[in-house]
Amino acid sequence: MPVPSRSVRRTEPPRHLRLVRPDEALRPGPRPRPARAVAARRTTVLLLGSTTFLVAAGLVMVLSASSVSASTRFGDPFRYFQRQAAYALVGAGALALTSRIRYPAWRRLSVPLLALTLGLLVAVLHPGAGVDAYGSSRWLSVGPVTIQPSELAKLALVAFAAAVLTRKWGRLEQVGHLAVPLLPVLLVVGGLVMLQPDLGTTLILVGSVFAMLFAAGVRLRYLAISGAVGFVVGVALIFSADYRRVRFLAFLDPWGDATNTGYQLVQSLIALGSGGWWGVGLGASRQKWLYVPNAHTDFIFSILGEELGLVGEVAVLLAFATLILAGVRVAAHAPDVFGRLLAAGIVGWFGLQTVVNLGAVTGLLPITGVPLPFVSYGGSALVVSLAAVGILWNIARASAGPRGEGTRPGGGGR
Repeated sequence: MPVPSRSVRRTEPPRHLRLVRPDEALRPGPRPRPARAVAARRTTVLLLGSTTFLVAAGLVMVLSASSVSASTRFGDPFRYFQRQAAYALVGAGALALTSRIRYPAWRRLSVPLLALTLGLLVAVLHPGAGVDAYGSSRWLSVGPVTIQPSELAKLALVAFAAAVLTRKWGRLEQVGHLAVPLLPVLLVVGGLVMLQPDLGTTLILVGSVFAMLFAAGVRLRYLAISGAVGFVVGVALIFSADYRRVRFLAFLDPWGDATNTGYQLVQSLIALGSGGWWGVGLGASRQKWLYVPNAHTDFIFSILGEELGLVGEVAVLLAFATLILAGVRVAAHAPDVFGRLLAAGIVGWFGLQTVVNLGAVTGLLPITGVPLPFVSYGGSALVVSLAAVGILWNIARASAGPRGEGTRPGGGGR
């Protein structure tokens, strides 16, 4: 009797599954990156990219803007450029160092750093230690190196203010906790800088702390009162010295005395206007031939505008905007309160100093002698600013979370 045949039903795997070989199953696939790690990486690219562009542009413009004055004074047209390039290398090392230091350490280092800064600010006022130039005593000479303590004061005060506000977090609505010890320290540091005298740097110090108070969520009523008092004090300081009063009046009408009090601003405007859309060409500036005073320091943007035109100016402005935007993103995504306030203070410092310098160069603000960050000639300013960028980088890496290469959240919080 024949055996009935059984129909074999062949089952197919579901369409959403795929048969793989055993060796394929053992291969580890790529792990998706957390969104915050991707955001931190993008912020880091913006931060370091804009900083690199500004430093490179500064080196090129220092070489061009300082060649005539360096040749006239030292017989070497590359003198200032070589020194600035050396400062850039030191600053790059400082950036690499601070980027590896876990940023909560600055909370512990803020008091020693502030004490060191105060000592240097006092020393610079001593006739035997301070170096006088242009009627001011702002520098200390250490062998072949010249140090400007007021630049270090910016970082020291920001770190100290961030530490104080973090420690008093939750009690900032009380005026006593808000003012002590931050206000006395600010008055001492600002007073020592004013004795140099240096009103521009004093404004940067006060403005940076003000930005941190805003980021900390201090009541707008307190900020408005502080701003009004600061404005009155600033006006009083302007009219308390003849040279500051003359600068302010020249700002109101530079063409009224174009050959004397308004000379520097008038020459700066001529340089900017001569550049047109595309500029007269790199190295072809006419105003750098001792027409614009301080062409490679405070007024380097004038020579940049003349040689590279509106296109070069816009490129530099976009780089600063990118740097500030990256810094704001670092502050917004910081792992804790201290990181957020520290980043906010650094961003406020960079942004305010940029606005003050460009405002003076273009005639929108009175001349205060504040250099353009990363671009103007100056070793102390460049090294300290790059070190501050390293701190921002460390905070950005910490915001990527436990798998990031940065620090662990620390420094307090709400």
